[in-house]
Amino acid sequence: MGVVVIGAVFVDIKGYPNELYIPAGRNAGRVTQVHGGVSRNVAEDIANVELRPTFVSVVDQSGISDDVINKLNRHKVNTQYIRKTEDGLGTWLAVFDNEGDVVASISKRPDLDEIGTILDEQGDEIIKNADSVVCEIDMKADIMKKIFALAEKYHKKVYALVSNMSIAVERRDLIKRTDCFVCNLQEAGIFFSDDYEGKTPEEMCDILKVKIQSAELNEMIITMGSQGAVYASSDGESGYIPAQKVSVIDTTGCGDSFFAGVVIGLTYGKSLGEACAIGTRLASSVIATKENVCPRFLPSEFGLDIDVEE
Repeated sequence: MGVVVIGAVFVDIKGYPNELYIPAGRNAGRVTQVHGGVSRNVAEDIANVELRPTFVSVVDQSGISDDVINKLNRHKVNTQYIRKTEDGLGTWLAVFDNEGDVVASISKRPDLDEIGTILDEQGDEIIKNADSVVCEIDMKADIMKKIFALAEKYHKKVYALVSNMSIAVERRDLIKRTDCFVCNLQEAGIFFSDDYEGKTPEEMCDILKVKIQSAELNEMIITMGSQGAVYASSDGESGYIPAQKVSVIDTTGCGDSFFAGVVIGLTYGKSLGEACAIGTRLASSVIATKENVCPRFLPSEFGLDIDVEE
């Protein structure tokens, strides 16, 4: 069943200025609408490395949701565990400046309760056959507990990412049970109750080595935007991966692609540092485009020897 990804689907509505962006002003520009959501993006990113992930999620009854499922199917994501509910589709509205960075956003989260029902009814078959499990750590606590119980029952590694750190920080007990936790610099500051603004990658690497020991985490990666990413594990592995230099068009989805690359690497036998390098390459390919997900790659391009079922 490949990597199993569990989480939400969003529709991303994005606005780009034609001229110099003026905060609080009326900016003429263009507006695009694309399929989004952290987990949905990760599932498609994994599929774009010619792997075959399974996506467990919910959508609504609209034609947009049909489009979401059809696109995932075209990319060879297993969508048999996606269900339609009344309020199953989220919306993210964002405005970008001339550098491709988000300057304002509003999101409407979907109702994910049906995911708990899916896990009750089909969780054993889903997790038993998984290569690994990916989840948004800030989903409802009862859903998260079901995921971890099933993963531990079948001895599957769990990789956690964040869409809302203010919620995730309350799940420290669950984060300790993950095999690798990934977040950005600002989120790391919230998680560790500290301010890391202005820290160099070298400084953050030293800080992270100490922090994961005191917090009893297995592995953690902190992304630092244009400065790259730092990583550390409880067994002493640590390091820094610089970002690749590319022309920035749109940063949406680059963190999701980085996480997908990390999951791919760790699931299929790479070290933590090697997994970060895969994530960095996928992220750079997204930053240079207007897409939320990476383009097509072959597993062999990342040194992965994986038999892919057609």
